[in-house]
Order: sequence, then C-alpha cells, then structure tokens
Amino acid sequence: MKAAIYTMYGSPSVLQMAQVPVPTLEGDYANRVLVKVHYASINPIDYIYRSGFFAIRASEGLLKPNPDAQIMGADVAGEVIEIGSSVTRFQVGDVVFGSCRGSHAEIVRSRESALAHMPKNASFKEMAALPLAAQTALQALRDVAKIQKGQRVLINGASGGIGHCAVQLAKYFGAHVTAVCSTSNLEWVKALGADEVLDYSQADFTKQGKQYDIIYDTVGKRSYWSCKKALTKTGMFVGENPFKARFQLLQMVWALLTKDKQFGTHLTSHNAKDLELIRDLVEAGRLKPHIEKVYPLEQIAEAHRHGESGHTKGKIVIEVIPS
Repeated sequence: MKAAIYTMYGSPSVLQMAQVPVPTLEGDYANRVLVKVHYASINPIDYIYRSGFFAIRASEGLLKPNPDAQIMGADVAGEVIEIGSSVTRFQVGDVVFGSCRGSHAEIVRSRESALAHMPKNASFKEMAALPLAAQTALQALRDVAKIQKGQRVLINGASGGIGHCAVQLAKYFGAHVTAVCSTSNLEWVKALGADEVLDYSQADFTKQGKQYDIIYDTVGKRSYWSCKKALTKTGMFVGENPFKARFQLLQMVWALLTKDKQFGTHLTSHNAKDLELIRDLVEAGRLKPHIEKVYPLEQIAEAHRHGESGHTKGKIVIEVIPS
C-alpha cells in the first residue's frame, strides 16, 4: 500500500512516498480494526517525531526512526474493512473516525477503543480534523481544569487546531470565553462563540489587570509564571504541548515538586467515550472543525511546512484516498 514515511530525522524534506506492507490482524490484534483511510490530518506531534526531539528517540529510534515507527499520523476517518475476533462495536463497512498511529497510509490498524461511528452530518474530511485536537481540548478543560459554568476562561492560540475546538467546547460548558489570536482571525474567532477577543500583537492579556479562572495556552507560547498574576486565587493555567513550549518541561517538574495546584498539563487519552461526545456535539451543531487547507498525501512535506509556520487557521487535512 501507499504511505508517507520518514527514514531519518530532520526537516520536512525527509518525508517521502513509499510502498509498504498492508497491516494485518494476525497475532495479538484481536481488539483491532483495519480502516481504509479516506482522510487524515497533521498535528504538532508529527513535527516533533519527524524532527527527532530528544525525548522521543528512546522509543522511536536513537539515530533514526525504527522501521515500525516510520509512518506518522494520529487522526483517521475512513471505512472499516476488517475486524479482530474480539471486536464488538464495529462491522465491516462501518464509517468511522478516531485516533491511531500511522494514518498517513492507505490502510491503518487501530484499536477498537480509539474509534467511533461517524456523525450523520459531517464528511470524512471534517472528521479527520477533530480526533486529536478536540480530545486534547476537551480533556484539558473538563478533566484538568475542571471547567464550570460561568467561569471566565482565556484561550491563548484560539485560532489554531486545538484552540478553535477549545473555544467551542468552553462555550458548550457554559464559560465566559476570552480568545487570544492574531488580527486577521479576530472576527472568525468571535463567530465561533468567543465573548471577547484579544489581538496578541496589540495587547498582552497578562498586563490588563483582568483575572481568569482558567488560562488555557493551546500553543505553548506562554509560561505559567508569566500568567500567574492573571489567574484568580483558585484559577488554573493549563499548558499544552510540553515538548514544544518554552519552560514547559521545567514547569511540569516544578509543579510536581511544589504540588502547585494552579498549573496543569496532560497527555491526551484516546478513548471511544470522548469521541462519541465529540460526534454528538458535531451532530448538534455545537462543534464544527475549520479546515484551512487539504493536501494530497503525496504533498505531505508541503503540508508539514505549512503547519510548522505556526499560523494555521484551524486544521490542515490530508487526503489519502481521493473522494
């Protein structure tokens, strides 16, 4: 089958197209599903793996990616073509979306517990944009920050992949949302549901004298210490993307040692329950992904360059099997 692979760490130029073996369900894969991939997407974690960030080399390969780690991609939307012997939630022919490893290929093997049935009112392209970004935002707000109705929530990076989901989810939970983004995205983010919008090029939210119950930095651009004065006494700063954010690893260690309850971070848990909630919100019109651009799989390097520019509006999606 066709796949986008990388056999060495480096810039987007290390990505290449190749023919690779089709995954099977033989062996210890009774709880897995084979999915024909229609669309996938790219996420910051892809750039981290591809670049060979030191923290991932122990598991992915010290000097170069291990053979079983050469296909990236964490989001998938497609059609079930085979199920393992213990799978009960899906049948061949079901259309699904969810999380996996290696979705930048024509066929992917995913855990049953990391998939959900597609909503009736959305396309493969739209749902490929949501699994990782929406689950990350949902779990950060609900599970880490313990968001409550009526709280004042600030979302930094509100126009990005995680950020534009976070704005909509915070409104779903009944919060008053202040969204921080660039000048060109202010009106769009306001239309997503934000109560207030701030242009980061014109004002620093930490110096305006306002305090928030939750500050969610979706892009790893701010440190906890720089935001602490903008938190209420019981407020929480949630930092995303610990491998990218300046000071984030240090913050994590410091928070653990001091047991500071105002700082939180997390690793996204891929699970069917949250995917089903995301599906229900899409069907109810409460959550809608924005796709800035669609690239064919053969242009995966260009997609990475686009994404790494740091100014993506919503998500970048990869077309694997042309519609």
